[in-house]
Amino acid sequence: MSATAGAPVERTHALALLRDMIRVRRFEEKCAELYSAGRIRGFLHLYIGEEACAVGAVQALGPEDAVVATYREHGHALVRGVDPGRLMAEMFGMREGCSRGRGGSMHIFDAAARFYGGNAIVGGGLPVAVGLALADRMQGRQRVTACFFGEGAVAEGEFHESLNLAALWKLPVLFLCENNLYAMGTRIDLSQSQTDVHARAAGYRIPAAVVDGMDVLAVERAVREAAASVREGGPYLLELRTYRFRAHSMFDPELYRSKSEVIAWMARGPIVTFTARLRAQGLLEDADLESIEAEVAREIDEAVAFAEAGTPEPAADLLRDVYVEAAP
Repeated sequence: MSATAGAPVERTHALALLRDMIRVRRFEEKCAELYSAGRIRGFLHLYIGEEACAVGAVQALGPEDAVVATYREHGHALVRGVDPGRLMAEMFGMREGCSRGRGGSMHIFDAAARFYGGNAIVGGGLPVAVGLALADRMQGRQRVTACFFGEGAVAEGEFHESLNLAALWKLPVLFLCENNLYAMGTRIDLSQSQTDVHARAAGYRIPAAVVDGMDVLAVERAVREAAASVREGGPYLLELRTYRFRAHSMFDPELYRSKSEVIAWMARGPIVTFTARLRAQGLLEDADLESIEAEVAREIDEAVAFAEAGTPEPAADLLRDVYVEAAP
């Protein structure tokens, strides 16, 4: 699907999209800062550069739909409606977190927002999405389960098994592949013979398309069309071509790509290009951007304060919600 550079957009909606992308970017930047300071521990995978995918896609879904994501899911959780304070508290490992501090960065969960992870296993969310969609089909509910995954997951068995079952049973699953070109540190053309991820859907007779994942409006339009197809007749695969500006994780030395490549992609990043577009169309003034940045800064400061005031789970609760054998 083509980009939407010349298409008109309503001002209020455009500013809402820009605000959400900036929220995700600033939240991720704050997480990187807190991780470097030792306040957030464990693994941390940042979404910086890919904001248009989550923001555009979630805009096109309804509150009754389900969202399944990967371990790079903070942005998805934010725009889906997970409270930023509870999200940050989860990053801190506090009981007030959305997963009681037990999941951390890679296991964000919020049933009220119908946000079902957060999954540390590559491809692990795919069969979960199929299960959620099967439950909806059996209960006669008109819902879509949107499943985000990276192109690295395409090499996993769960990808093929999930697409096969979804096609056989005509399940309402929208498969959303965020193709950022690098599965950890391996470029896609060095690991996969077919680099057009959407082309793989043909083997399961699933309709598919590809969209510029750096264009928030193009993503929103494509996901809205794909979701409508899912509601009417079964699964759909949409490939979102995007790029992460930061390393795979905070532990990644990032030796597999050049700085010039990253800089070139940053020049067409989703926030900078959308901001320029709105300015050119007379839809964004300096005061608008200043207001958005100030509002987002306050929200993040409040989220951090909430997390810092949180309560670590006591050692006595270590086995809570864990299956163990009874003591003799």
